Amino acid sequence: MGSKSVEFPRKVIFIELNEVPFKIIDNFIRQNPTSDLALALPKFHQYLTHIDDKVLSPWISWPTLHRGVPAHRHGISNLGENLTLLDQQFPPIWQILSRHGVKTGVLGSLHSSPLPQEPDSYAFYLPDSFALSPDCIPAHLSSFQALNLSLASHSARNVSGMVPVRQSLELLTNVGRLGILPSTLVALVRQLGLERLKPYRKNRRRTYQAVLHFDLFFKQLKEIRPDFATCFTNHVASAMHRYWAAAFPEDYQNFGFSSVWVARYRDEIDFALGQFSRFLGRLIHFVQQNPSYMLWITSSMGQSATTANPILRQLYLTQPAKLMGTLGVPDHAWKPQKAMLPITSIWVNTPWRESVRKALNSLTIEGVRVTVEEKADGFFSVHLDNKNLVTSKTTQAVIQGQAYGLLDLGLENVTIEDQSGASAYHIPEGLLLIYDPLTQAVNHRRSCVSVLEIAPTLLELFNISVPDYMLPPSERGRLASDLVTKANQLANQPATVAVS
Repeated sequence: MGSKSVEFPRKVIFIELNEVPFKIIDNFIRQNPTSDLALALPKFHQYLTHIDDKVLSPWISWPTLHRGVPAHRHGISNLGENLTLLDQQFPPIWQILSRHGVKTGVLGSLHSSPLPQEPDSYAFYLPDSFALSPDCIPAHLSSFQALNLSLASHSARNVSGMVPVRQSLELLTNVGRLGILPSTLVALVRQLGLERLKPYRKNRRRTYQAVLHFDLFFKQLKEIRPDFATCFTNHVASAMHRYWAAAFPEDYQNFGFSSVWVARYRDEIDFALGQFSRFLGRLIHFVQQNPSYMLWITSSMGQSATTANPILRQLYLTQPAKLMGTLGVPDHAWKPQKAMLPITSIWVNTPWRESVRKALNSLTIEGVRVTVEEKADGFFSVHLDNKNLVTSKTTQAVIQGQAYGLLDLGLENVTIEDQSGASAYHIPEGLLLIYDPLTQAVNHRRSCVSVLEIAPTLLELFNISVPDYMLPPSERGRLASDLVTKANQLANQPATVAVS
């Protein structure tokens, strides 16, 4: 930390449980009534959140929540954008808190890369899984981030069966410092063994990646005791997108999956949430032992059922270097940017931007124009939406009237191993759960609050003036009245933990 030293009466652990709606929570509790999640939920203030952004994507909705402004004001629409100027205008909550002397830790929040320019102002900082570098604060966390980035890049759609040897060995030499539990290592070994018997279980690697994340976060939380610490996880959202149809086949009028597929994947959402439930039990115990902390769990939006049809193949731009070479852009004049498939993002240097712009905006595949988005500073995103495309030697892509084979442009029609599509997709309604060990939960009615209320409420908890661009007090609902006033009243009272 820097030279600032400020004491805050209340502290916040902020868990970003991406895209999870109450339906998933409630269903898990019915199936697992003795789980940590089932036992803990009655202790939480419970809110239904709503977001008004027109386009619902996590790399858009989380900035809305983090920055306290809607998408049409912050303008973020892709991962990997240069946010330097925007951070000056509408900084994310962790930047505001840190600048006001709040001892802040960040682990994995979207758009948290690259590392901050003033690293000493953070207790710990592990950027998101789309970072271009494994650098972290403190430096020993980089051994995990190197493995994390490698796994993420090799398992964007189909989960790779590879084990990055060098990064894995480096992580194993740091397990104690990283806080990885022996039980986690045993579970990983069991997972690798299970994959030998049931290769389709490779999909659970995404969840175990989150388990490693949790262990790191909890180690930092216990040792550093930050005033504000945030941790992002996408593992439940990933399972919901792919396997909602297996868990809730009754949600669909038309159902294209086989009974074998349903039996194979129907427990995947519960498995993913079960790992979070165990982590929640550790957090609840920590907060009860350290009652200056409040525990917040939120999603910036939710998911719900869409269509239940197998995806056998999907077209991806897997080799952007081939595309750029075809467009005549030299290697030194462009760089790939991290993105989530089927989106591919690239940065192009100034002299070649106009030619790339014209070429990409003319790109069609089988007569259908490809969506291309351009942002400031030469940032281009290619959005492919070609599912179950039947290809042959004559399948063509066309750029400015010139026909090319798909492979010539680095396009690949990838076989989807689990045949899953997005059988659930984004909806405006998410959740917010808040546990304050000094108070009994009073709001089980799940009244609705805007995600725009979250950032200013957090600032008020730390007695920081709310910026004018965020929601004024007159437009904030129950959240501030339920929490801030009561928390401030209790701040200077002797700690008496309310445990049911």
